[in-house]
Amino acid sequence: MHMIATRTEAASVTGRARRLFTREDYHAMGRMGVLRPDERVELIEGEIIVISPAGIRHSSCVLRLNEAFNTERLAGRALVHVQNSMAASNLSEPEPDVMLLAYREDRYASRRPQPDDILLLIEVSDSSLRYDHETKLPLYAESGIREVWIVDLQHDEIESHSEPGPNGYRIMHRFLPGDSLAPTALPDLQLQANRIVPPRNSTNR
Repeated sequence: MHMIATRTEAASVTGRARRLFTREDYHAMGRMGVLRPDERVELIEGEIIVISPAGIRHSSCVLRLNEAFNTERLAGRALVHVQNSMAASNLSEPEPDVMLLAYREDRYASRRPQPDDILLLIEVSDSSLRYDHETKLPLYAESGIREVWIVDLQHDEIESHSEPGPNGYRIMHRFLPGDSLAPTALPDLQLQANRIVPPRNSTNR
């Protein structure tokens, strides 16, 4: 299991200490109603981050990924987990858009998915592209998540990041419309990039 060794306080740019929240704190706030059940937030390095509402292309892309992965070829091999959280570390519980998880008979009823369970993690990025690159991708690498795809809706391409290490992912491939790609852990699951990235429309918001 890959877990990040972190501390509960860190110095801010002003030199003052910040109170960072642990995953235990985060869930306690949910139980006490401090965080509403319908509130879309995630815990990143001890800070509670509000998740922006998804636009039409973002939602369509998540549906396309869910459809692409819900295939008989995955039966007994992997589980598709859409817009649910995972335990990255004591201070981080991000909520990726899509995860392919190692198959478990109990469907993760006993615990949240952790880095070693994740075969592939996908973030669909439009307005969040910089945040996903600069904040979430390094966190995923440090956590040891073996492969991350960023579906870049700003440039209509897909980035595949693999071989995680303390300084980030060592390998990155970029896939354009017309290219095909597959998860490293499931190389027979070939997907067409243009089936994942939704077409542009002047009314998309």
